[in-house]
Amino acid sequence: MATTTGTTTSTVPEVTGLPLIGSLLDLKNDSLGTFLKARRDHGDVVRIVAGPPGLRATVHCVFSAEGVQQVLAGEAANFRKDNAFYQEIRESFGNGLLTSQDADYLRQRRLVQPLFTRRSVETYASAVADEVTRLTDGWQARGAETVDVVHEMTRLALRAVARILFGTDVDAAVDIVERCFPVLGAYVSRRGYSPRKPPRSWPLPSNRRAAVAHEELYAVCDRIIAERRASGTAAQGRDLLTLLVAAGEADGSGFDASELREQVLVFLLAGHETTATSLGFALHLLARHPEHQARAHEELDRVLGGRTPQAADLDALPYLTRVLKETMRLFPAAPAIGRRAVAATEIGGHTIPAGADVVVSSWVTHRHPRYWEDPERFDPDRFTPEAEAARPRYAYFPFGGGPRACIGQHFSMLESTIALAMILQGYELEAIDTHVPLDSAITLQALGPTRCRLKPRK
Repeated sequence: MATTTGTTTSTVPEVTGLPLIGSLLDLKNDSLGTFLKARRDHGDVVRIVAGPPGLRATVHCVFSAEGVQQVLAGEAANFRKDNAFYQEIRESFGNGLLTSQDADYLRQRRLVQPLFTRRSVETYASAVADEVTRLTDGWQARGAETVDVVHEMTRLALRAVARILFGTDVDAAVDIVERCFPVLGAYVSRRGYSPRKPPRSWPLPSNRRAAVAHEELYAVCDRIIAERRASGTAAQGRDLLTLLVAAGEADGSGFDASELREQVLVFLLAGHETTATSLGFALHLLARHPEHQARAHEELDRVLGGRTPQAADLDALPYLTRVLKETMRLFPAAPAIGRRAVAATEIGGHTIPAGADVVVSSWVTHRHPRYWEDPERFDPDRFTPEAEAARPRYAYFPFGGGPRACIGQHFSMLESTIALAMILQGYELEAIDTHVPLDSAITLQALGPTRCRLKPRK
């Protein structure tokens, strides 16, 4: 229900763009920079107009922690995933947990939630450690002296989530996902932000490329699911697909084959790109800040003494956890989250009209000078318990928030902490590329290399 406080409200200030196309080029070339400038010049609630007359799109941006809490949590029912961007994700990846709504979402969440509790997630720690060992053994075998850490962490995170999903069927899925996801991600992003979208059925090169990638992804998921159902869940152990197949069997409310495929695709998409972003940039930031890397090494040597970390060790690695949290502040995997307002709503003294597209941006709020001193500086000690308690809840929201908060956040933190610990145990890193251009598609993307020198630790 929309907020009605009885106070006087005003219309939302508008970013002044070019006369005919508004902020279209600014958003296309640097959406994150455009959002930052909009907050700096116009405040915490801003309207951005893009596109020529007749094809204009308007987005209302909300940047304050209090406004973000209103959109994601306090009035979440009024801000739905009804915008064009989420519709493009549905058409490419299916109506899984990321995009479903209402009764569909509640049913899916009820079936999936038990598989992502902290206790359930901790059982995946050994699989993650095995994949990290596989990665670092490969570095040693080829005598790697430099690596692109974001690229390497993307491959690691994909293999880890595929192994946890599919068990022994990892290689069957990884190559196809690695080839097809970037094609579909770019396609979704381009169509989601375009004021005019040609039908997907038109024989355009972009439509054909996306259709081929879509068919390949669906085919590999359908094949693995069919084989799993045919062999019976008892023979497969406790990989995530087995648990998804078994979910709801007792009362007949479980997933059918197409629903299983959609959940699997969402887990593959959200489960590897977000973690890869956190891990890759954590390594890159530590490589650029040797004083913080030295503190992480000291903690790891003291707590682990060279042994492989387990889930029970994570609470004993508070500095490493702070490194990851600060990384997700500076490089949030989902730097902008979109919604559509059902009813007119007051936020920060301004009226958001019914039907408006609304964006909350962790990229901007995580740099808001009201909550973060010297916000561009890398400082893991921003996340001591005392510092966290002193900030508003939604000054920091790398996993979203409210009833649609990311279900996989425990898994992401477990995987990231174990991988970061194991890599830092074996290596010191030195950054080669100190500036990395970025883009925001479905998730945050590095457009340039993130190379680091590897120096084995004795």
